[in-house]
Amino acid sequence: MHLEGALTPEVLFRLASKNNVQLPSDDAAFASPEALAERYKKFSSLDDFLHYYYIGMSVLVDASDYEALAGDYFQHASADGVMHAEVFFDPQAHLARNVSYETVLSGFMAARERAEAELGITSELICCFLRHLPAHNATETFRLKELQASLADGKVIGVGLDSSEASFPPELFTEVYQQATVLGLRRTAHAGEEGPPAYIRRALEDLKVERIDHGIRLIEDPALLEEVARRGILLTVCPLSNVLLRCVPSVAELPIRKFLDKGVRFSISSDDPAYFGGNYVLDNYRAVQDAFELTVGEWKRICENAIRGSWCSEDRKNEMLGRLDSVIQRWSSEGSA
Repeated sequence: MHLEGALTPEVLFRLASKNNVQLPSDDAAFASPEALAERYKKFSSLDDFLHYYYIGMSVLVDASDYEALAGDYFQHASADGVMHAEVFFDPQAHLARNVSYETVLSGFMAARERAEAELGITSELICCFLRHLPAHNATETFRLKELQASLADGKVIGVGLDSSEASFPPELFTEVYQQATVLGLRRTAHAGEEGPPAYIRRALEDLKVERIDHGIRLIEDPALLEEVARRGILLTVCPLSNVLLRCVPSVAELPIRKFLDKGVRFSISSDDPAYFGGNYVLDNYRAVQDAFELTVGEWKRICENAIRGSWCSEDRKNEMLGRLDSVIQRWSSEGSA
């Protein structure tokens, strides 16, 4: 889940007014929050979505803006019953606008701390690099003193790779991932969303990632699918995102059933919910259930794999596994009654 992807049209317009940011006047989508929300329903591709995604970021200026953005997400997450979230942010997109790393991080940290204290939601931050920018830019950003300090003190626990996939293979960013591996950071990357399954293999081999974001095209490579299942690599599948960005025609076309049958571990995630019709994680769960009519046992397996594949503490994992068991037991008892 991308924090910048939780910027709702309402919050976007409010922050644009607060910060005197001029939104594009030549695009009718920016006439009102309602018009923008309607345009978000008509993305033709990942790049079409990213065009609006980066415009949206322009309204984020000071730390309070980042706190408001993340705080709004955590409120939605709490309403959906989320206990723990591992969220991406894109420092390069903010640094390029002369917003300091400290500004971004302090705002997100304030929201995280408040979410834990008031909502009981724990979270981890993952620093993502934009693959459409030159690889040396990612390396230079990674080496920033402020970013390195946030890695050293555990405010940021890992690295990821996002943005346009098809023309930018994972191996371009090997240097950053080598440095991240030396530092003992957690590692993930978007692969196999719009890019071929070969990108998944290269992310595993060249970047030494521990998770794969999206990964739905894994189904096209049976040998790689077996390897991913055997190694227990977790995929973070984002069903409604995949439909709205034209990766698949419908949720029913996703390889959910095949992943379950082959023992591939995956979670259900929301990606950029504010840009996808306000569909947060529970909406994605519902969409999968409507398409595949999964059993309680299958849902338990999906949730267990997501918890075990998370990067929080073992104590927190055990707490969530215990909550899952209690929910399953209560549901089974009520169902039998």
